[in-house]
Amino acid sequence: MGAPTLSNAQIGRCGELLVQYHLLKRGIETAPMTTDAGIDLVAYFPKIARPITIQVKTNFQPTPAGGRGKMALGWWVPESSPAEWVALVNLETQSIWLISHSELSAVAHQRASGRLHLYFYTEPSAEPRLGNRLARDFDQHLFDKQIEKLLVSLA
Repeated sequence: MGAPTLSNAQIGRCGELLVQYHLLKRGIETAPMTTDAGIDLVAYFPKIARPITIQVKTNFQPTPAGGRGKMALGWWVPESSPAEWVALVNLETQSIWLISHSELSAVAHQRASGRLHLYFYTEPSAEPRLGNRLARDFDQHLFDKQIEKLLVSLA
């Protein structure tokens, strides 16, 4: 049996559910938004009685950079997104990177047509010409690390 064929909407929903699962494992309640207004999830932190908003962007798996290069992940996020946080998901490995929207604006690799583009190579052998282009350069944004920092900052 081959890999399932999922629509973009199904891939996106899988990413949202994965983020919700990881938040709920930490006792953080979430609710999906019913319309696409740039916020996918509202997460409620009971210990601090404060919700945060999250936009989720999901890739099914890495793809060759530029169509023929080393394997990479990339996400486009609207520059004007009202979400406070962005969760970037790789379904293949069930990896999540969590980054504040303001920090995403600072580290985005490209800006075009009102959108921010963040990408990185998943192959350790990749040798990008510019820095901050390897997955390991974003380890500090992995979900488990970021959620702890977020909980401390909101307390």
